[in-house]
Amino acid sequence: MSMDQLADLVSKVSDIVWNSVLLYLLVGTGVIFTIRTRFVQVRKFGAGWKRLFGSFSLKGEKAGKDGMSPFQALTTAIAAQVGTGNIAGAATALYSGGPGAIFWMWLSAFFGMSTIYGEAVLAQKYKTVDKNGHVTGGPIYYIRARFTGRFGKFLAGFFSLAIIFALGFTGNMVQANSISVAFKTAFGTPQVVIGVICAVIAGFIFLGGVGRIAAFTEKVVPVMAIFYMVGCIGILCVNHAAILPALKSIFVAAFDPQAILGGAVGITVREAMRYGVARGLFSNEAGMGSTPHAHALAKVEKPQDQGEIAIVSVFIDTFIVLTLTAMVILTSGQLQSGVPDGLQGTELAQAAFNVTLGSVGNAFVAVCMLFFAFSTLIGWYFFGETNVKALFGQKATKVYAAIVVVCIVIGSALKVDLVWNLSDLFNALMVFPNLIALLFLSGIVARAAHGEDITKK
Repeated sequence: MSMDQLADLVSKVSDIVWNSVLLYLLVGTGVIFTIRTRFVQVRKFGAGWKRLFGSFSLKGEKAGKDGMSPFQALTTAIAAQVGTGNIAGAATALYSGGPGAIFWMWLSAFFGMSTIYGEAVLAQKYKTVDKNGHVTGGPIYYIRARFTGRFGKFLAGFFSLAIIFALGFTGNMVQANSISVAFKTAFGTPQVVIGVICAVIAGFIFLGGVGRIAAFTEKVVPVMAIFYMVGCIGILCVNHAAILPALKSIFVAAFDPQAILGGAVGITVREAMRYGVARGLFSNEAGMGSTPHAHALAKVEKPQDQGEIAIVSVFIDTFIVLTLTAMVILTSGQLQSGVPDGLQGTELAQAAFNVTLGSVGNAFVAVCMLFFAFSTLIGWYFFGETNVKALFGQKATKVYAAIVVVCIVIGSALKVDLVWNLSDLFNALMVFPNLIALLFLSGIVARAAHGEDITKK
């Protein structure tokens, strides 16, 4: 079997897993958690924002062996969530699913807010202290707590290996490639040069441990979010006349795509749902088991305190950042949903920004891609590192860091379809153990959402 054939096979398996199984499981889990917690994402939405601003700081206390501040935990989670999917992913959803995909993206994110509440609560409840006295936590620990014996060890081990490969290795190769391609398009910079620069900076942050990672995310994430939001809002002010028609197209095309797109492109309600839900969940990572590693380290009084803050992360990722990207594209007039050879992905996003910003649009998207992808790279490294320590011990983290640095350079220099497809597949595989544990522990999450003390054994 050739590399191209293997890549095609992996892609087909990944598509089947994501589109035929996982989408229903992820959304279904969100619905179950929403019902069992009595719409915690609505009831505690305001409380989450209050806790966020109560701990807001661009230079908070130094994170260490006893954990980090709630704000640092949130920014570390958002660093991983807000990535290239917020630019290229939104564009892909619009091209493949039409404007209606954005509605289904919002709906999946709404239910995902309750799922991520549960992940953060469980990560807090089952966090532990390792042999070196460092606070640690994540799905591997609440999976082991719920399922004892060989089955629990297998499920937890399977999750850890999947996330190490999905995020730490193949995922970070994809992120590095997104950065290098964007800079090559905007400035003509050789891709490998960008890769080496990113690898050096990333390696420096990796070696500083959780303290340096938290210090990086608490400063960079707010700045990158504000920079991108201001740019998008500025464009929408220029395109203000197209805002209401764009919003109308989102709601109409969600239920009747042909009314907006016509019958020629062949986009149906099912296509709109599929791409909207898939890209939304892939971007905000609710239910995937990644962000609990950050939320576990937050120093809070009760597990539900961090759960309330976690709700905010999905809102920022999907309802603010992703939506702004979608609105810029829809108001630009550059979208040709389903048209063969039409612009999609990063190219579509850059074309949309270029309409208002001119040639500066390419540079703006490239800089935002750098911020988004590099912060994701740091967050994903940290999530993988937590699982490397849990499986192989502290000494193995140096080897892991070295491999990730090499992956960044290789990923930036060349796009290998097999790597991209493997990243999608491993992302899918890591979700199953996490969802199984979440569903079996949903009763504890429900008690927390209703105000009970779940810290007692």
